[in-house]
Amino acid sequence: MNNLKDFWKSSEYANKGYLEESLSEELINKVESTLGYKLPVDYINLMKIQNGGIPENTCFPTNESTSWAEDHVAISAIMGIGFEKKYSICGSLGSQFMIDEWEYPNDGIYICTCPSAGHDMILLDYSKCGAEGEPEVVHVDQELDYKKTFLANNFSEFIVGLVNESEFDNSEEELYETLEIFKNGRFSNILQKYFKADKTINFDKVLRNLFEELTKEKGYFALHDDPLSYLAYDIQFYLLSINKRIKSKEQFVSEYPSMVAMGDNEISIGGYADFFSDWYDLRLRNMKIKKGFLGRLKFTDDYKITLFKQIEKYK
Repeated sequence: MNNLKDFWKSSEYANKGYLEESLSEELINKVESTLGYKLPVDYINLMKIQNGGIPENTCFPTNESTSWAEDHVAISAIMGIGFEKKYSICGSLGSQFMIDEWEYPNDGIYICTCPSAGHDMILLDYSKCGAEGEPEVVHVDQELDYKKTFLANNFSEFIVGLVNESEFDNSEEELYETLEIFKNGRFSNILQKYFKADKTINFDKVLRNLFEELTKEKGYFALHDDPLSYLAYDIQFYLLSINKRIKSKEQFVSEYPSMVAMGDNEISIGGYADFFSDWYDLRLRNMKIKKGFLGRLKFTDDYKITLFKQIEKYK
């Protein structure tokens, strides 16, 4: 792999979730021991330049269709070698998490996240070469019963084959369609019902305007661990808490996923359960959520005031 000087894109989001400490032989050995596979030399060499992050080129052409597109797959980032960042290969949302929690095939190391936020992944596939060999790179599609799509014979071939998203740019059309849904679509029946519990604020309008801003900022709709997503979680938790007696995190995680879907499920939250689960843990840790009468969970009065100030711009 040559001319990788401009391979990485500068990104605060990537620095927070992906960028690991500089590589050492000790760290490499520890990761290999933990995962049970010998890491490809070219992967190690790329991580020595920058240990995880978002590349400038994020698309890889394919000869067959996937749940992402008819002629390519897309990655959102490449996982670094380490344990500290949540999206490192040994991080809390790393390779083993995808195997244990999302039931992805245990055939190697998942090294790239994708824009679907968990519904497809890029795998270093050791199923043919063994744990000490040179793995192929494949796309694994949860949406299609974990179908594997061959991408490259090795990691170097995969990196060289990445192309810029502009070569497959239909994002403008998809963005327009998503924004039209936010204008004209109908939220889930359960959310429509919850809107009626607090008639002082038009939460239907607030969420539409918030999702529109978030979608324009990202270029697509997805709730992750960014500030606008956290505001969306805040609003939905508030609506849930005034409509149902939520008494535990488990109940919240169970109730939450059915809320956002619009129309015929044209828009839904999708993605990792851990994004809103992590949001919940943070709000509880920072004492923004408390237990009230009969153990019912709700925002503190002070944080409720803060929340209402934040949503003023979306009314």
